Amino acid sequence: MENLIPVILSGGSGTRLWPLSREAYPKQFLPLVGDQTMLQATWRRAAPVTRAKPIIVANQEHRFMVAEQLREIGVEPAAVVLEPVGRNTAPAIAIAALIAVAQHEDAVLLVLPSDHVITHEKAFHDAVNLAMPAAARGELVTFGIVPKGPETGYGYIKAARGEGVRAVDRFIEKPDLETAKDYVGNGGYFWNSGMFLFKASRYLSELRRLDPGMLAACEQALALAKRDADFIRLDADAFMGIRGDSIDYAVMEKTSAAAVVPLEAGWSDVGSWGALWDVSAQDSQGNAHHGDVIEIDCKNTYAYGNRLIALIGLQDVVVVETDDAVLVGNRNRIQEVKEVVGQIKAAGRTEATAHRKVYRPWGAYDSIDNGARFQVKRITVKPGATLSLQMHHHRAEHWIVVSGTAEVTRGDEVILLAENQSTYIPLGVTHRLKNPGRLPLELIEVQSGSYLGEDDIVRFEDAYGRTNG
Repeated sequence: MENLIPVILSGGSGTRLWPLSREAYPKQFLPLVGDQTMLQATWRRAAPVTRAKPIIVANQEHRFMVAEQLREIGVEPAAVVLEPVGRNTAPAIAIAALIAVAQHEDAVLLVLPSDHVITHEKAFHDAVNLAMPAAARGELVTFGIVPKGPETGYGYIKAARGEGVRAVDRFIEKPDLETAKDYVGNGGYFWNSGMFLFKASRYLSELRRLDPGMLAACEQALALAKRDADFIRLDADAFMGIRGDSIDYAVMEKTSAAAVVPLEAGWSDVGSWGALWDVSAQDSQGNAHHGDVIEIDCKNTYAYGNRLIALIGLQDVVVVETDDAVLVGNRNRIQEVKEVVGQIKAAGRTEATAHRKVYRPWGAYDSIDNGARFQVKRITVKPGATLSLQMHHHRAEHWIVVSGTAEVTRGDEVILLAENQSTYIPLGVTHRLKNPGRLPLELIEVQSGSYLGEDDIVRFEDAYGRTNG
């Protein structure tokens, strides 16, 4: 369907899956279930029901990760909307709806968070097709997850009696355990999935009626936006003035047009390591392991890492390993990881927000060693990519090419370096690194100086419009 436009919400920066998911590289960009990242899997899941290009709404700090991951799977988005700050789902969807109606006046939006898992995709496609006539009539359809048990971590939807798509009686906040048991026993209640299907024009008309100030601010932020290729950079002043609110609070709980279609498709919002264990492939003893894992006499464990992980005689334990942190916890208490993240932030440490390996639009760098007055990085530059023309006040740099070809601007000279060749960038000298070849450029950078922070960069030219990072 050409007028069915997927809207993929990728603005989240949650840390409930720390240490793998962090603010600078959240879970939607990670391959947590299968080989694809959750963002890529979200598009692949939506693709069979539409021929339209998706609209992506993302945090501006994640713009190049979004673009690169879509490029990897051959997706050209209709737009990548960049939010300067998070303002929840109601404004994000309003911006997407404004873009969609400009493209197609009868556009229908399939709104999908980018960090959910659905294991039975045909059931999801069937539910979308079932909901399409209701959306075409002007109903605002949400997908209600058939509960597997009493869950206190989700909001609930009470549906009117009937079959298929039916009216919503009311939305309910996260209940206590006894109330959740009553809901599940009743049979007319569903988990609130945060997925929606409706005409863009209908959503905008309801938002204009219920919260005209929010819609007016969204219209202004879009009208003043700067367009850069596929990126739409919303005006920061206008967008930051919007009152943040979810689509549930702003529209769905107040409209008389809310409808729900039950969905039983192996859905999870992957809100914890325990939830990820639930949707992962498990062996006969309930163990779900990703990576190089050896286990002896273990039951119901979850392990994820790159290095060898050995588990002996453990039950209901989660082990997650990254380059700079290891999490070990009881699977039934793993939600408390948020308290760990809080302590890390309070201590002023960086492990809560960024990984050791940092992705940039031109490639990535990995800080493999550091000490007093020195730091060693492994740098990868994509074919054809160029770093900014820059200089540093407090550090000098040595570059050694490991593989590929480097074009180095150093002051007034430009030189080519091949494998095993090196150069020195003195403190205060203007320089630039470029990969002119067709293969990735890999080099080792040794920094030395009195201050080695990433903010010691003065940029003179930059192909990516950055002011820092």
